[in-house]
Amino acid sequence: MPGFVDILSRPSRFAILAGALALAGCSSMNSERAAPQATAAVPAAAPKVAPPPPSAVTQEQARIASAYGGVYQNGRLEAHLNAIADRLAATSERPDLRYKVTLLNSPLINAFALPNGNLYVTRGLLAVANDSSEVAAVLAHEMAHVTARHALQRADEERKALLVSRVVSDVLQDQQAGQVALAKGKLSLASFSRSQELEADRIGVQNIARAGFDPYGASRFLLSMGRQADLRIAALGQKPSQPGLDFTATHPSTPERVQLAVSSARQIGAPGIGERDRDGYLTAIDGMTYGDDPSQGFARGRTFLHPRLGFSFVAPEGFAFDNGAEALLGVSPDGRALRMDAAKLAIGQSLDGYVQENWIDGTEPGPVERLDLNGMEAVTVLAKGREWTFRFAAIRLGPDVYRLIFAARDLTPAIDGGFRESLMTFRRLAQAEIDAARPLRLDVARVREGDTEATIAGRMAVSDRAVERFAVLNGLAPGETLRAGERVKVIDE
Repeated sequence: MPGFVDILSRPSRFAILAGALALAGCSSMNSERAAPQATAAVPAAAPKVAPPPPSAVTQEQARIASAYGGVYQNGRLEAHLNAIADRLAATSERPDLRYKVTLLNSPLINAFALPNGNLYVTRGLLAVANDSSEVAAVLAHEMAHVTARHALQRADEERKALLVSRVVSDVLQDQQAGQVALAKGKLSLASFSRSQELEADRIGVQNIARAGFDPYGASRFLLSMGRQADLRIAALGQKPSQPGLDFTATHPSTPERVQLAVSSARQIGAPGIGERDRDGYLTAIDGMTYGDDPSQGFARGRTFLHPRLGFSFVAPEGFAFDNGAEALLGVSPDGRALRMDAAKLAIGQSLDGYVQENWIDGTEPGPVERLDLNGMEAVTVLAKGREWTFRFAAIRLGPDVYRLIFAARDLTPAIDGGFRESLMTFRRLAQAEIDAARPLRLDVARVREGDTEATIAGRMAVSDRAVERFAVLNGLAPGETLRAGERVKVIDE
């Protein structure tokens, strides 16, 4: 019987229907040629040649871009990051390699490297960084994965683990022992991946120091990244995990990485050495989109709007949204949850049939109820599982069907009433609302005389945990005093 996690994590086509951006960096090369003389023979048209099939690298580039909202176009910021990458490459262990940084249009904190030297950084990561040395630490870490050939090493380890399990199960004809061998191989891979991450951290700190950057930028960024993760967890009403090394994870814990980064920097020198370039970095990110992009849908408190698809709805009281590439998720501190995505109906398929064919496996469904949601056809059904009770809804909007799943372990009439009220808020956006939809921006402002974290946070375009967000956004330690004239990051509309 599927549980709550199973049902809410089923694949969907929401990202495709939402128009997830593909790579936008297509270019063409034009060569100048002299105009032919009037008496010159007209050359025969060149035969058309089929373009070469996409390589594994270009396919991976497209996959990364589409999974993270497409490419974020900002020439000034891209130039700043590539200048840092060039500076790091010149002092790296492989100065012959060249790198290209691509910005990804995602609020998530992440960075990637491909073996061909393509580096990817999300704008969510750039929002957390506070100077060029911190970003240099991220890029140097990803470069270290390339120069140390970690991807190739990992692929080799994966092949070895699979081979061992097959030898045990097939040759020795012992399925149980083969599963044990594969499980041990996965644990070994997890440990192998963690050692690679720590090695990349160590190499990265050494490289940014050789390039003249502050080697302590790595530890500052890791601290800010950890604080941002804790803030996000708290905003979603969840409890932070206990610090320490998780042996099933592929990355070491943040405290472990911070400790290693500080130790590596201390071997180079005391704090205060190297270049931070805070002003240059803040100038580069000034005006950058913050949080969700309207083209992907965005939340304002409990209201979710998708201007591109033309709809909005309001979550039940106490919910916080987490807008992912595959679906919109919502959670509340008391354990209620929701998921929304989109799909296509088969030709001739009704909403009733769609709900019954796709959602009620493993549950005890009640009768299907037909609704008129602000002029849109919709159906809803209550279904009880072993541990969770679900309210399913399917809403037809043009050629698409939007699917809402509400869930609670103990569904009282009051909770279900809140689910139904939220469902009834689903509506089409007026053209004026679509035109007025704007993303939040990360602006750089100067601290005024007498300003505190609270006064600046009060002027930002966010209300939820605004003071905490301002402190984390600017890497401010608890109790740190702001100086008049100092430049800080703020969230504006």
